[in-house]
Amino acid sequence: MAADTPRTPPPAMTRRQAVGAFGLAASVATAAAAPARAGPHLGGLARGPSTLLYPHESPTRSVRDLSGLWRFQMDPTDQGESQKWFVSGLPEPRPIPVPCSWNDLFDDARDYFGTAWYETEFQLDPGWRGRRLHLRFGSAVYHARVWLNGEYLGEHVGGHLPFAFDVTGLAHEGQPNRLSVSVENKPLLDRVPSVPDVRSARMYQVDFPQTAYDFFPYCGLHRPVVLFTTPDAHLQDVTVTTGLSGSAGLVGVAVTVSGGWSGAATLTLSGGPKPVSVSISVKNGAGSGQLKLPAARAWSPEDPFLYRLTIKLGGEAGGDEYVLKIGVRTIEVKGSEIRLNGKPIFLTGFGKHEDFPIHGKGLDLPVLVRDYELLKWIGANSFRTSHYPYSEESLMLADEYGFLVIAETPGVSLVFMDPPEIIEARLRQLSQATSELVHRDKNHPCVIMWSLANEPIPKPFHTVNDVPPGAVEAGTRFFERLFAHARTLDKSRPIALVSVQNGPADWVGQGDVICTNSYNGWYAVSGQIDVATTTLEKEIVALRARHGDKPVIFTEFGADAVAGVHAQPAEMWSEDYQAQLIEAYWRTLRKHPYIVGAHPWAFADFKTAQGIMRVGSLNQKGVFTRDRRPKLAAHKLRELWAKV
Repeated sequence: MAADTPRTPPPAMTRRQAVGAFGLAASVATAAAAPARAGPHLGGLARGPSTLLYPHESPTRSVRDLSGLWRFQMDPTDQGESQKWFVSGLPEPRPIPVPCSWNDLFDDARDYFGTAWYETEFQLDPGWRGRRLHLRFGSAVYHARVWLNGEYLGEHVGGHLPFAFDVTGLAHEGQPNRLSVSVENKPLLDRVPSVPDVRSARMYQVDFPQTAYDFFPYCGLHRPVVLFTTPDAHLQDVTVTTGLSGSAGLVGVAVTVSGGWSGAATLTLSGGPKPVSVSISVKNGAGSGQLKLPAARAWSPEDPFLYRLTIKLGGEAGGDEYVLKIGVRTIEVKGSEIRLNGKPIFLTGFGKHEDFPIHGKGLDLPVLVRDYELLKWIGANSFRTSHYPYSEESLMLADEYGFLVIAETPGVSLVFMDPPEIIEARLRQLSQATSELVHRDKNHPCVIMWSLANEPIPKPFHTVNDVPPGAVEAGTRFFERLFAHARTLDKSRPIALVSVQNGPADWVGQGDVICTNSYNGWYAVSGQIDVATTTLEKEIVALRARHGDKPVIFTEFGADAVAGVHAQPAEMWSEDYQAQLIEAYWRTLRKHPYIVGAHPWAFADFKTAQGIMRVGSLNQKGVFTRDRRPKLAAHKLRELWAKV
């Protein structure tokens, strides 16, 4: 087959097949099966599985960001694949920025969640000749299929997590290379997150679009798309574990190398008084070693010190080289405490969203920096990635700023009144997403806990259905399997799920930490702050009685406030009511030493579906407006948190 002859892609996979076949090995099965290509390409290397390591540059690795203006076309009848747009090009394209969500850009795309196509071209750098070439997507929401020069590479199901392809031999020197991507975010029942089954759920409130979760389902290529090169034998994975022994720091490093490579490797930690190095032996693609820092600077919010870990294959002769920043710290649950470096911590901060006007959920670095500056200003030390994995850039920056992060999967608003095969399909996908999340974020010192789900419930919100028999038990079995899976992936961090209004207890109780969302004074006992605090006290007592001495975090509480609305006496929707309710919660929670965190909901206002509860299609529980102006509650929290 000639190098420039397109190959017809395989038929579209069913969703269930895609969940099982892709994910961590996002496109490896398809990419690895393709033969080496003839013609003008990089070095004649055969294709193989790619690496999901973040593409840092090094003396052996080059990175090119393909972000910018691409071509875009919606495909509401799903004809693009049968008409081979990946060969002929998009027939009626318009420009679109990558990364970005498409919904806020075009009037006819605001509520469009079907298939859309992206297309761009790039040239190869002649200096890459003889190197292996990889193509990496930071995130595509929700289901992406990818072609390069008409060659089908593979697909990935599930947004917010990266996937990559080894494209060695498919990209040509001296001519443009066409990259084509189809993306869809269809509201399907067996996905995570999903939609209510309107055939069986009797809704007393209907939103548009109807989702099972309370944020807008933005679509598109939300994070950078990059090309990067590696040597033929290269690091595919790195796992870093850290510990403290007195003043000494212990850093364990395990590596995986492509192609079952064997040979010598060197691990070097720099940033301290002098570099510390150790040589290790890699056999059949796997090796490990430990470095000891005689007087380590432990990473913490007060001193977020990062060492530089350099891994070199081939010793001094120089094979692949990969560099990442690491923090030396410990995290554990002991009794009713969460301990960082052996000392108890209390989490101040928020749940928040990747959300900003025009960009939608697209990576926005200026907003990210501004958010972290505002978190520092208000006195926060932590946040939760509600309700999906945030960008890798956000976590690298959290490492630098010293924020403590509860990293959450996309398992938001799971329900258990659906047929068993639907629940099983969701479990497969969420298990895969959990694997991808831990694999991606395991080396970040900022990540102190995994959250496997947010507000799972037996039946959907806003329904009049009775809880069906067996729904709670089905959820218990679901989370038993998910917790067991997560604990095989990472034994160094606590794991939890986030419940709403304390239940069901058999679900949240499987966590190492009890995380709960509570909305007294807003959704319950509305407008009555004094009654809300009395009810909250009862909730706290019930949590302690049910879950023993496990530490407790209140991961959400608060009220909507329309910026600029005031009332005396305070009443709902005013800035005054929001500030007073948050303060009442805070003072009540601080009376109980086993409550180790309080995260008001939310950091900033964010976009939602249209509905009668969402003025301006916004959840306005933010203590900052969507464009990051502080409300009265932000000033109140700054005053309260200054005393922690």
